[in-house]
Amino acid sequence: MKPQRVVCLTAETTELAFAIGAGDRVVGVSGYAVRPSEARKKPHVAAFRTAHVERILALRPDLILGFSDLQSDIAAELIRRGSNVFITNQRTLAETWQAMRLLAAVLGEAEAGEAVVCAAERELASIARQAMDLPFRPRVYFEEWDDPMIAGIAWVSALIELCGGEDIFADRRTAGGASGRIVESAEVVRRAPHVIFASWCGKKARLEKIAARPGWKDIPAIRSGHLYEVKAPDILQPGLSLVHGARQMAAILRAVAP
Repeated sequence: MKPQRVVCLTAETTELAFAIGAGDRVVGVSGYAVRPSEARKKPHVAAFRTAHVERILALRPDLILGFSDLQSDIAAELIRRGSNVFITNQRTLAETWQAMRLLAAVLGEAEAGEAVVCAAERELASIARQAMDLPFRPRVYFEEWDDPMIAGIAWVSALIELCGGEDIFADRRTAGGASGRIVESAEVVRRAPHVIFASWCGKKARLEKIAARPGWKDIPAIRSGHLYEVKAPDILQPGLSLVHGARQMAAILRAVAP
């Protein structure tokens, strides 16, 4: 029997549930859920690292979905309270699509899940084919957080390359946690990115503050004005929404390397 009362602790699980036709069974969502618009009307029961356990339990869910080891404490408490919890912990692009297929199967919609994931993979493949025509691959610095400065996680790094860029911190993407992706200001300057993307999870990226950092005025990206924000829901939530972030980055990289 398919789960009938589902709580989604994260945005990507919410988006997938609605995309595969299970949205009517979702009874609670994360406050960060933005897609689709009708998901925002559902009761908000979690942020990302915090959740209203009593509010969740009051919804009588038969399945709770989440993402990341950062939600392990939430999951443990819900399990202790008798709930069924399914958490994925994807880091790479390949793991993301595998996680989406698993989530769809757990929801009893494996066929629909395969269809939506394949559609996303096809669009990314199309973006990658177009990127092959770029005359050069711009060097890209992706900033996931500002203090400390944290470079992009593995799926972001993969998308940069797929879109035609060269991630200047690709050597950090296999780090298991964010601490392994902390970078020094001087190292960004030394690696001289042509483009800077910023996506500060949970807050607006302050591009003017990035541009004003000591020693950064001669970075090619700053000198030429190629400094952009990619909204967190489009790039930091590892699910179907990554297609939106890829479209944005690909368009910018095409403009930088026409």
